[in-house]
Amino acid sequence: MKPLVLIPGICLVWGLQSLSAQTPTDSELDIEAFMEERFAFQDEDIDYEDLYESLLQVHLSPLNLQQVTAEQLQSLSILTPLQVESFIGYRDTFGPLLSVYELQAIPEWDLETIGKMLPFVVLKSDPIPLSPPGVRRLKNAENAYFIVRQRRIWQTRKGFSPPDTLSSGTLSSRYLGDPNDVYVRLRLQQPGDFSVGLTAEKDAGEPFTWDTDSRRYGMDFLSLHYTLYNKGALQTFTLGDYQLQFGQGLVFGAGFSVGKGAETVATVRRSSLGLRPYTSVLETGFFRGAAATVTSGNLAWTAMYSSAPRNANVQLLQDSLEASDSYLSSLVLSGYHRTESEIQKKAQAREQNIGGNVHYKNRTNGLQAGVNFLHTRYSQPLLPRARIYNQFEFRGDQNAIGSLYISYNFSNHYLFAESALSKSGGSGSVVGIMSSLSRQLDFSLVWRNFDRNFHSFYGNAFSEGSRPINEEGFYMGMNYKPSRKISWSAYYDHFSFPWLRFRAYAPSSGSEWLSRFTYTPNKSLVLFAQWREERKSRNLLSDEQSANQYLLMEGKRRNFAWNLTYQPTPWWQAKTRIQLSSFLINGRTTRGYAIFQDLSGTINRFNFSGRISLFDTDDFENRQFLFEKNVLWAFSVPSFYGQGMRYYLLAKYKISRQLTCWARWAKTSYTNREGIGSGLQEIPGSEVTETTIQLRYQFNR
Repeated sequence: MKPLVLIPGICLVWGLQSLSAQTPTDSELDIEAFMEERFAFQDEDIDYEDLYESLLQVHLSPLNLQQVTAEQLQSLSILTPLQVESFIGYRDTFGPLLSVYELQAIPEWDLETIGKMLPFVVLKSDPIPLSPPGVRRLKNAENAYFIVRQRRIWQTRKGFSPPDTLSSGTLSSRYLGDPNDVYVRLRLQQPGDFSVGLTAEKDAGEPFTWDTDSRRYGMDFLSLHYTLYNKGALQTFTLGDYQLQFGQGLVFGAGFSVGKGAETVATVRRSSLGLRPYTSVLETGFFRGAAATVTSGNLAWTAMYSSAPRNANVQLLQDSLEASDSYLSSLVLSGYHRTESEIQKKAQAREQNIGGNVHYKNRTNGLQAGVNFLHTRYSQPLLPRARIYNQFEFRGDQNAIGSLYISYNFSNHYLFAESALSKSGGSGSVVGIMSSLSRQLDFSLVWRNFDRNFHSFYGNAFSEGSRPINEEGFYMGMNYKPSRKISWSAYYDHFSFPWLRFRAYAPSSGSEWLSRFTYTPNKSLVLFAQWREERKSRNLLSDEQSANQYLLMEGKRRNFAWNLTYQPTPWWQAKTRIQLSSFLINGRTTRGYAIFQDLSGTINRFNFSGRISLFDTDDFENRQFLFEKNVLWAFSVPSFYGQGMRYYLLAKYKISRQLTCWARWAKTSYTNREGIGSGLQEIPGSEVTETTIQLRYQFNR
């Protein structure tokens, strides 16, 4: 007999009510709040949009609790090793779950944990292998929807103003398109069976045009995929745009990878989730072609091929007019094609990738191991302009990288490691452990080392830098929960850069620590205080030194956040936050702060949220990053510096079972500026106002 049967009825009713009060419904999932809990302080180097997209994909195609693996559970960065082991042991002992509320009977799973998990899991019987979908099954897909979104800045940027006449008699550059951002998405998805999708986007300033010469076909960016799952031995097959995630991200590093954050234990390890369709609008970091994963016993074989256009600056070799004598001075990652010069860089290079993975999984003892390989070839050599700091960066038209990885789960401990070697001879390694030392204490250790000539174009390993190159570091994290109401999480990370870096023209080192105390006296109130300090060296500016133009000085950045979230009923919530920062370098300290008040609620079919915030910073180093709620599939984490106020209102209305509308208005008012932005993005005045309107039509509702 399952333990759930022994729970008194009154306890079950109470638990059910508590879950409904703490967990948003399917349509009300607050992914922004989920991500905000896992970041220490926001940083512009983090690819938030890809993280956001990855989470939404899991939400729309939730993990089946009847079949979910320890690897998949760990990938959500919610559960501790002890909680993962407890779930797997419970299911192995008592068999399939009868209800999602049976999760309350699993040892080590509290209501807070269950509330965080519910948006990403589902209970389903074993799927029956089906043939590739026909038109009828596509029409009847469980997740089938169409989204269209328009966003606009209402002040006139310089790029949309009439051009000036230059001294040469030519007209100055201006944007060729209108000031509207337009986004379109079509998705037909049956979890565990198939996924078909189209994503299209046009940024503000980009023209809507059909021009094959410049590879523009209506919308500036188009992404398509057709993916099949679980067709006999064929585990996954995809055509179109896709990503891969294996090992610790040294070779294939797509997906939800938080790294250092307020969740100090569960986020340090990458999960081997394999092949997944790419559905974001970022114009880099994905493959375009075909890939497949085939299983045979304990082995899974993945092969992939990609041929994708890449935006690049193309240069001709001196004394040559032949196209074959051209080279790429840099790859352009912004994705903007608003002016003639930006359009000239669109799809000027072609990147071909061929690679694969062999993954071994022992289903009885938690052992996983694998091999990765990726060969990349560019249509022209990539030869960035030589600088002291980039002496060991990739140069040429071909790169190859391979790796070995292993992970082992025993009891309440996860051991993981990956080591890779690139064509240049540079190597990269990550070794770590996640451990539940007791019911109250979780611990993590990670060591990483990336040579200065280690070249990985699709790597996303645990690191201080935005890429795994020229770094060595050691990380320690812990999470202590002495009672249901109190928790303390902290980490310390020491890192060094053996070679020069951008804005650091000498080998350097640094450290970072964070500490967060959380107090939850009841299910309606959450209070936390968080401190963070980072020490890192950089070049002094020329006006800060007298002779040596490459003098380094350690900068010390400190951040503090105090947050109170109050939700007395399931229908409304209030949040108050205070953020403080300081930056010390060369004996000079600057400061900044931000204060905001949020309010959100639900009235029948109407959902709303709003914020008013105040910020004041001395300089750019103290800019304040603030997570904001946005329409579905849009993510917002703007940064503010200077002095001013920020407001936004977001409303969602469910017009019918099939049609939902979102509307968002946001305004930033500065008190110390007469112009905002620079170049063609410059706005005269002290205010910026933006609106967003989105419609979603859901089929089969």
